[in-house]
Formats: sequence, C-alpha cells, structure tokens
Amino acid sequence: MSNALSRALETREWLLADGATGTNLFNMGLQSGDAPEFWNETEQDKIRALYRGAVDAGSDLFLTNSFGANASRLKLHNAGHRAYELSKLAAELGREVADASDRDIIVAGSVGPTGEIMGEAGSLSHESAVEMFEETAKGLMDGGADVVWVETISAPEEFLAAAEAFANVNAPWCGTMSFDTAGRTMMGMTSAQMVQLVDGIANAPIAFGANCGVGASDLLRTVKGFVAQGTETPIIAKGNAGIPKYVDGHIHYDGTPELMGEYAVLARNAGAKIIGGCCGTMPNHLKAMRAALENTPKGDSPTLEQITEKMGGFSSESDGTGDNTGPARRKTRRRG
Repeated sequence: MSNALSRALETREWLLADGATGTNLFNMGLQSGDAPEFWNETEQDKIRALYRGAVDAGSDLFLTNSFGANASRLKLHNAGHRAYELSKLAAELGREVADASDRDIIVAGSVGPTGEIMGEAGSLSHESAVEMFEETAKGLMDGGADVVWVETISAPEEFLAAAEAFANVNAPWCGTMSFDTAGRTMMGMTSAQMVQLVDGIANAPIAFGANCGVGASDLLRTVKGFVAQGTETPIIAKGNAGIPKYVDGHIHYDGTPELMGEYAVLARNAGAKIIGGCCGTMPNHLKAMRAALENTPKGDSPTLEQITEKMGGFSSESDGTGDNTGPARRKTRRRG
C-alpha cells in the first residue's frame, strides 16, 4: 500500500515525530478531567497552534488530538456517540496545518486505548473493540489523516483488535505500546513478544515501537530489545522528556532540550527510524532533537552502560527479555 509515511521511510534515514499532546494543551489552559477532543470543536485555534508548534520545531509528522476519541472514553463525558465526528475534526485541522507547510508533513491520526480490559480478565469483547477502533479510524481517515497511529497500548488483544479495525477501513497504520512495568507493558508484554506479535499480523503496521513509559533510558533499552529480534519493520521511539516529578500540585518532567537531543541520537543509533517525544516534550525539546539528529553523525548502537551514562539508570534491572540487564535507578518513579 503506497502512502505518505511509507514513501518517506524509503528515502529518509530518520523521521522526527512530534512531542506531547496533553502537556502542551494543559499549558494552553486545558483543565484536568476535561476531554481534550472537545477542543477540536471549541478551541480550534489552539489545536492548530499545537500542531503548528511541532511543525515549526522541525517535526516531519505529528499526531492528532484524538487519543481519547473512542466511544468508551467519550462515554465518560456523555459523548460516546461523537467519536467519529471528533476524530474527523482532529484530522481536518491537522490536514490544514500540514498542507500550509512548505515541507512534506505527515498527519498521523492518534488512536488511544479504549480504557477497558480485554481478554479473560476483562469485559470488552474483541468485536466491540474492533467496532470502536474502526469508528475512530474512519473519522481520522475521512478527515485527511495519512495514517492512523494506535499508541500507549498494553494488551496484545487490543493491539490485534486495532489492526483488524484498520484493515476494515483500508487505513495504513503504526502502533506503539507502553513499556512501564519492569520493562514490560502493564499486561506483561516484553519487547521480544511485541516483535513476535507484529510479525504475525496479516495487516502489518508500517512501523511499530514504544511510547511513554517511565523514562528515556528504559525506552532505549526496549528499542534495543526490538532490534535484537532481527525485525525488518521500522521502529518507533517516542520517549518522555525525563522523569515526572510532582511539584506545586502539577506533574513536571525534568528532561532538558539538551537531554532530549542526546536521547534522539541514541534512539537513532539504537535502531529507531521514527523518533519523537511523549509526555513533557515541548517544541523546544523537538528543536534540540532535530538539531542533534542533523548535526551528529550516526554511530554504533549504544551499550546499556552508555545509555545509563547519558540518560540515567533504568527503573528495573531487567527489561523482561532475560539478557537486557543494567544498573537501575535507586528509586523507581512511575509516570504521572
């Protein structure tokens, strides 16, 4: 399937993705507990500014403000019936910003988890999950997204449901999981198991990888775990800007632009081809990441020791694969 992202990956050594959505919107006035997706209708200039901030900082692609635009999450705001509409608006605003740029910019339609549990431990059926993901994906594609991008997934069942839904609407896609519990996802997936999962999907993603988690060091170790499996699918690295700290009633991330620039280079050298930030990552971080990637020659894949020297210790001794061990931080901090 020919699409803008696949074509870009064929000709580029790396692509810079965007940074945080929530962090930037909170800085614009979004209140805790409010649904960001409503701003696609009521605060369109701020959503354009969110997207434009990433583009102006040098991002080659950005994710739309549609992370929670599925029937299950929107139901919490009495808007479960608006998933398609709000997803479409998110992508339309993104398409407008991308098309106004003098560079080729890829609009990736963000698709977050349903917020419900699948499998034997949960109550959400495969069929219902597929239906929800399909509704969101259709809205994003109808709004002009180039690809859909499911992110922050923990369960393989939910990843597979998303893949099926995207096939149903002929949407090219990417997918990332969040590895935040001793190198595993919340539901126990390791980096090696994710590669096996991706390699077995009939409707394969254009790229896959990791986002969010507990810090850049852990995410880089996860990237090395993907590469160790010999996968040929492009890898995504979208790490948080440092470690979250609770200060004066708010969550702040301690990663500096310089630190994120080093993270970007390490991620590229480790084998990631699409590199961006997640929570806490602002346009100033993205500018530093772009400059570092452009001005630093590609080097060998960093060792675990080199990662900890530059980024700090891991949150756990092992990432769950059995061989990726390294010095842990003295105190594990969970993301906020």
